[in-house]
Amino acid sequence: MIFAINEINESPDMLPHVKLGYKIYDACGSMDILRAALALVSGFKTEVSDENCTKIETVHAILGHSGSRPTIAFAPTVGRFHVPVISHFATCACLSNRKEYPTFFRTIPSDYYQSRALARLVKHLGWTWIGAIAVDNEYGLNGIAAFIEAAQEYGVCIEYSDAFSSSGPPEDLERVMDKIQNATSKVIMAFVSHREIKLLAKELFIRNVTGLQWVGSDAWITDHSLTASEGHSVLVGSLGFVVSRAEIPGLEEHLRGLHPSQFPHSQFVQDFWENVFDCSLNKTANEQRKPCSGMESLQDVQSQYTDVSELRFTNNVYKSVYSVAHALDDLFMCEEGRGPFSNGGCANTAHIEPWQVLQYISMVNFTTPEGEIVYFDSNGDSPAKYELVNLQMKSQGTMEGVTVGVYDASLPENHQFIMSNIPLVWGNGHFEVPVSVCSESCVPGTHKVLQKGRPVCCYDCILCPAGEISNMTDSIHCMKCPSEFWSNKHRDACIPKEIEFLTYGEILGTLLALFSLLGVFLTTMVTLVFYCHKETPLVRANNAELSFLLLFSLTLCFLCSLTFIGRPTQWSCMLRHTAFGITFVLCISCVLGKTILVLIAFKASLPGSNLMKWFGPTQHRICVVAFTLIQVVICILWLTISPPFPFKNMLLYQDRIILECHLGAALGFWAVLGYIGVLAVLCFVIAFLARKLPDNFNEAKFITFSMLIFCAVWIAFIPAYISSPGKFTVAVEIFAILASSYALLFSIFMPKCFIIMFRPEKNTKKHIMGKSNNQR
Repeated sequence: MIFAINEINESPDMLPHVKLGYKIYDACGSMDILRAALALVSGFKTEVSDENCTKIETVHAILGHSGSRPTIAFAPTVGRFHVPVISHFATCACLSNRKEYPTFFRTIPSDYYQSRALARLVKHLGWTWIGAIAVDNEYGLNGIAAFIEAAQEYGVCIEYSDAFSSSGPPEDLERVMDKIQNATSKVIMAFVSHREIKLLAKELFIRNVTGLQWVGSDAWITDHSLTASEGHSVLVGSLGFVVSRAEIPGLEEHLRGLHPSQFPHSQFVQDFWENVFDCSLNKTANEQRKPCSGMESLQDVQSQYTDVSELRFTNNVYKSVYSVAHALDDLFMCEEGRGPFSNGGCANTAHIEPWQVLQYISMVNFTTPEGEIVYFDSNGDSPAKYELVNLQMKSQGTMEGVTVGVYDASLPENHQFIMSNIPLVWGNGHFEVPVSVCSESCVPGTHKVLQKGRPVCCYDCILCPAGEISNMTDSIHCMKCPSEFWSNKHRDACIPKEIEFLTYGEILGTLLALFSLLGVFLTTMVTLVFYCHKETPLVRANNAELSFLLLFSLTLCFLCSLTFIGRPTQWSCMLRHTAFGITFVLCISCVLGKTILVLIAFKASLPGSNLMKWFGPTQHRICVVAFTLIQVVICILWLTISPPFPFKNMLLYQDRIILECHLGAALGFWAVLGYIGVLAVLCFVIAFLARKLPDNFNEAKFITFSMLIFCAVWIAFIPAYISSPGKFTVAVEIFAILASSYALLFSIFMPKCFIIMFRPEKNTKKHIMGKSNNQR
């Protein structure tokens, strides 16, 4: 302060013809500080005491105090007299309250910004589960409250929060230590002074508690006295924000020019001088030391006092003095009509009032030689700019705060915090970033589920339900996949759903295709047998033309089942159902024709009957064509109105899509099936009525049996078709086609093939006619 005042008084550019004076109150204790403040505002030369006071002096500004608690005590009182107070180290956010402290200014940022910077740091390093300790006064309680509020905004949880004071009962310290030992968090935010942190470090050292990472406030993080404290090693690796370091040209020379003769009544200077030079200024006070010669000099002495490499809070004092000086300079340079007071008035420089200086201080805006802009906002606060320091142990055995980053609250939020590339040392000298979380991060594919009764940082990681994913770490919710997608095994990505349909490549499709081709092969063999023996009485007696037409239709029935296998398309969907309906009607029409033929043939053999005249080959063909055309008409109407089409069924299964043929107009499908059923029932009834005809015409028995199997298969098909899921619906339909086709093939043609191939003696006209005569 003295250096800055001397520098201003010697400057021709600032306050010309005006000299600044000062009075220093160096008493300790809140009561003494309050007395000093009252003395200044009352206008007395000396401090307030029981004695009468003399000579009034004008006080334009008060610089100090360094502590928040004393400042909180005297600033409201001083504010009533409109005397500006500028502090270099009182950081309590409560001092920004303009109603309580209307004349308070400071050249150090408020703890509000420090608390937010510390919370940002904690979040940046991934620590979401921490403990918080504060000194039990306004500085600590307000600072830790602001930190907790900011930390919770960033998603950081506080496991415990407690406060104690170095002057408080020992039980408070014991309580705090027990909480630290029993906690699961490894990071501790300490909003305390150097006195409290020393007590904590000592206790931790005694209890052999290690592995903790400290985050500290500016009140202790760069305090030089920490190195001399017991257990200071537990603080190595601590992180914290402090005001930026600066250089003050000429200050070192000023400090080295100090001599006790300049301050003959200062006990501080006397103790310092005697300690540095190991001599006694008072010959009678300490006989063990030699008397000081008066020639001692600090020019070549290396000590904390002469070390100006770490000017942080000292620079704040420098800025405080210059703030007052610039305010007074602006006051003296004021031009009438352009002043800050009513009607553009200026202050009377012969009688300057403190409230006038207060007005000018609130408008101060200047730049230091270092390039730092100094001004005060509406709350009297300075711009918030910090350096992030990391306490590292040096080779000399001392702890030093190494700058590893910066924080500037005036920048956009995404650019406020910048880390440098300097390697950091962590708690207890480790080189790996400590982990302090209540629960480990939830990997993609899982989501957080809060643990009941615990903070939001304590959660369980639950796998996302099927069909939902999370593709980020620590997801709160799982996202549903689009309708045609499904979650993968790890639930961290949506993949296209598997499209399922009956294929030739799977066992079921292969077996059905083989049985279909086997049916075609057997039908072809039967056709060849009949063709080679078409002139034999057995083939001729069973109407060779209808037999060949029936075999042809059976071949088509076997082949049409193949259209149901493979990927459904627009054409295959229309083909499979219409081909099935038409070929089966053709088949049943042939069987119906053979059944009617058996019945009429028997009736025609009776004396006087001429039925064969009215039901010859032409009539057979007309019946088959007519019955088939009716089915063709039904299919055409179906395809015209609402034909079958490929359809992605996503309701049946959640994890896959069933590609199937939608019936379109379901009435068309059931009409096709119903018409086949009517013909089959009619054929069965007629064959049943002819079952007791003579053995010559026992084909009716085989037709009855085949129709019985046919009807049983298709009656069972209806519930099986409705209840079968997915591709098994198609398999049921193919099975019904094959089963009914094999029933017709084996029941009608296998007995005749057996006689033709293995019992040729029965394949004669005489045998057939003879058997008929014997029965009559």
